[in-house]
Amino acid sequence: MITRFAPSPTGPLHLGHAYAALVAWERTGSGTFLLRIEDIDRARARPEWEAQIGEDLRWLGLHWPEPVMRQSDRMDAYRAALDRLWEMGLLYRCTCRRRDIEAALSAPQEGVPLHGPDGLIYPGTCRETGRPAPGEPRPADAVLRLDMARAVALTGPVRFVETGAGPEGETGEITLTPGAITAATGDVILARRDMGTSYHLSVVVDDAAQGITEVTRGRDLFGATQIHVVLQKLLSLPVPQYHHHRLIRDQNGKRLAKRDDARALSLYRAEGVSPDEVRGMIGL
Repeated sequence: MITRFAPSPTGPLHLGHAYAALVAWERTGSGTFLLRIEDIDRARARPEWEAQIGEDLRWLGLHWPEPVMRQSDRMDAYRAALDRLWEMGLLYRCTCRRRDIEAALSAPQEGVPLHGPDGLIYPGTCRETGRPAPGEPRPADAVLRLDMARAVALTGPVRFVETGAGPEGETGEITLTPGAITAATGDVILARRDMGTSYHLSVVVDDAAQGITEVTRGRDLFGATQIHVVLQKLLSLPVPQYHHHRLIRDQNGKRLAKRDDARALSLYRAEGVSPDEVRGMIGL
């Protein structure tokens, strides 16, 4: 088995990151555990945070092959994937701002979900006006969305194996119909103007490049998996199995975030807490 832990160097690792990394490590067994640095957000990524990620993980007893993969080094791979989707007629430009989307969704249809994996489900405002003319080259600096209805018309139902559990206990072989995917996700962004790519596109391309056989991550990302499997099928990439795990929460039941500095691993290290004690804190 090949697993990975893929943090963003935008702040300190906390107890939730420790749990995610250790779950991936332990599920690897005699296989390979990889570290990947997801630093496409160049405005927030910092080399000092990346260095501390390595220190914290080694302190926990983890190790991995060097050099690590960094998303900032892989823009050519993301551009190639976008070019392929553009040539398939599946991408379109979007000029909407967040408040435009909020205004369009101010009177939602009864029974239609308002929120999806990326927050508000995009209502398709630019779907027709942003569609490229035949033969038009892909713009290099634009927000590009995936026309999900067209995409799932090509892929049909998507399937993946869940070895953990989703928010509603979903496990085993998961099958999602084209209509269910379109309703739950909308037209997600695959390229941002300030990044040239997006989380959804990059993670799919990178998992395939690293030969990941099981993706381990928090249960909050279960809804994004259908997007990723659609992209894997469109780009003719292998579909790994997925293992979504519980989240580490604070005393109020809130998921830990990087702003929760009081639970940063570096502080526990400085206070003399042992890796075994950290494991006890997170129930391992």
